[in-house]
Amino acid sequence: MVDLLGRVGKLDEAKRMIEEMPMRPHAGIYGSLLNASRIHKRFDLGEFAANKLFELEPENSGNYILLSNMYASRGKWKNVDRIRKLMKTRGLITTTGWSCVEHDRKMHKFTVRDRSHEKSVEIYSKLAELNRKLQGFGYVADKSNASRDVEDEEKEEMVGTHSEKLAVAFGLLVSEPGTVIRVVKNIRICLDCHTAIKMISKLEEREIIFKSQSIVFDPRFPIR
Repeated sequence: MVDLLGRVGKLDEAKRMIEEMPMRPHAGIYGSLLNASRIHKRFDLGEFAANKLFELEPENSGNYILLSNMYASRGKWKNVDRIRKLMKTRGLITTTGWSCVEHDRKMHKFTVRDRSHEKSVEIYSKLAELNRKLQGFGYVADKSNASRDVEDEEKEEMVGTHSEKLAVAFGLLVSEPGTVIRVVKNIRICLDCHTAIKMISKLEEREIIFKSQSIVFDPRFPIR
């Protein structure tokens, strides 16, 4: 119920439900509230949920990263530095995000700004083509997903080369038209990639499935 309320933006109701539970809430409940707070930009509740998670599972680096990203989206770089120092003090290591696509009985793995793949030139060319189509469709990159204090142009380049987008571009290159593209990802898909890939699914008339979050982008459904 907390997860469902969070998905539709009823975060105050979700928090009230947590407070009225007859048992002690576990980390999964606060994790749902934290993610919903990130999506709906409720930073007050995000801080509340994150602090609870720091108590319940202090070794889970993902919770620190989610809160850090929330601060970064508002340009609160001092808070970002504070969270990073807290992680360092506790000996936590940031998990590198990656996305994989299977092709020719081999898993092809990508990380942000990755240029190590043998088809790197073709992948970036395809990505540039997709970006032109997306801009014509009204897409504007959400630079709040760039977690570093850098210039806007570099932020746009960073989110534009996330592993999710590279994996999808590769999948489009090597698969037959009309076939499903399946991507395996180790961490949550960012909001910008979520929006962009829904549009790519529609524009390319391809079904794209991200296994880690069980998200299906189907071109038959309207973009919301």
